[in-house]
Amino acid sequence: MATLAEIRARLQAAENKGKTSGSGGDNPIYPHWNMDEGQSATLRFLPDANSKNTFFWAERAMIRLPFNGVKGEMDSKQVMVQVPCMHMWNETCPILSEVSPWFKDPSLEDMGRKYWKKRSYIFQGFVRENPIADDKTPANPIRRFIIGPQIFTLIKSALMDPELENMPTDYLAGLDFRITKTQKGGYADYNTSKWARKESALTEAEQAAIEQYGLFDLSTFLPKKPTEVELRVMKEMFEASVDGQPFDMERWGQYFRPAGMNAPAGTPVDADEDVPAAKAAPAAKAPADSFDDEDTPVATAPVAKPAEGNKKAEDILAMIRARQNK
Repeated sequence: MATLAEIRARLQAAENKGKTSGSGGDNPIYPHWNMDEGQSATLRFLPDANSKNTFFWAERAMIRLPFNGVKGEMDSKQVMVQVPCMHMWNETCPILSEVSPWFKDPSLEDMGRKYWKKRSYIFQGFVRENPIADDKTPANPIRRFIIGPQIFTLIKSALMDPELENMPTDYLAGLDFRITKTQKGGYADYNTSKWARKESALTEAEQAAIEQYGLFDLSTFLPKKPTEVELRVMKEMFEASVDGQPFDMERWGQYFRPAGMNAPAGTPVDADEDVPAAKAAPAAKAPADSFDDEDTPVATAPVAKPAEGNKKAEDILAMIRARQNK
């Protein structure tokens, strides 16, 4: 049985978590999608604190399950639940296995794209130029960036350039990345975003922030791997979503639920803390068109083996290029 001190410590930790996890002026995630058309933001990416990660980003693959409201709620609007795709762990995804054959039937192709995985990439770094007036820099100025495939393609293009000598994340000779928002076909377009031409060093204030707060381990912002029970729940929710049913909070809420909805009464504390959909919630703030996946229904490329220890910049660049050339 837990002691009173342990109970108090856990309650205090839960209270602190609630105070720091909300949105608002101190949001650690930089919402570049909130820029006005024609505006640009300058970012400086930083390395991942996880030395086993070859790259300076973490890739996330999620599947969106739309539901016709919530069961038992009157006038409930459509809600969206995000679940992790098992491709992130190089395992067969039960939902995509079901969806993949749909692309052989033209009448089901649109439905297939609706339920296909959506990729996004998690970066960290500084916002050096910020055009969003109501976005305030947090006490820890090292922000997280949720980047969609369109911008990611531009980011990795520099890494494939044989003339690039230093990692863009180098503290003294790195490169800034400028995200520019335009419009195309009624949707946000970021194809004019680009890397800076000249290298620059981090400022003393930026280096001091890294020293004070440290870098994030980006893997901690990925959803946890679903258990066998959660996989069964995911498949059940998928079938209910396709059938046009409402979301059943009593049945599935202790495992997954729409962002912003509280867990049903009786949900164990540990289950609530580890809900995959809750960890993925920040991505829902970005426009859906930022996360269209380009590999439907092609098999996912194999994940590169983690780097061992600290490698030189040229070694890391060589690994990235080798992976992209496969």
